Amino acid sequence: MNGKMIVISAPSGSGKTSIVKQVLATNLNLAFSVSACSRAPRQGETDGKDYYFLSPETFRQKIASGDFIEWEEVYPGSFYGTLRSEVDRIWSRGQHVIFDVDVLGGLNIKRQFGAKCLAIFIKAPSVAELEKRLRLRATDDEPTISQRVEKAAYEITFATQFDATVINENLAVAVEETRSLILDFINS
Repeated sequence: MNGKMIVISAPSGSGKTSIVKQVLATNLNLAFSVSACSRAPRQGETDGKDYYFLSPETFRQKIASGDFIEWEEVYPGSFYGTLRSEVDRIWSRGQHVIFDVDVLGGLNIKRQFGAKCLAIFIKAPSVAELEKRLRLRATDDEPTISQRVEKAAYEITFATQFDATVINENLAVAVEETRSLILDFINS
């Protein structure tokens, strides 16, 4: 089956991962595309479930081999990408693929797959709220939070290039809006 693709992208701290997890718990025949990254696992993350954790050298080798449908050097020396084998794995099971990817990666997937892909941008109500969420998450140091907030302001400028934007002010509302967009797309 060549299923459909749903891209969920957002600046870090906007709630895209929470939205994706809740949408996956509904019955839409979706499977999560596990991204690859070159960073170390955070506490509680599992290789092959949360990410495929690759060394920067292995990541670069896979880039050279054409193993990614998209990849980005999100921060200097920090790579994230989507392995072609992940999409093939999910489609072979008769499911649609849902991606939780950075903004530029999401746009790259949309450009490659066009009408077969629904690209949704998740936006926090404000940059100040996004910064507050990053601090509450307590996974990053102060320089990293500053870097993420600065990058978020830049990434928000790409929102209009997505098929739809969902403002995540209330998580339950944002999940339902996202689910509705996906259901309409799958059934079209």
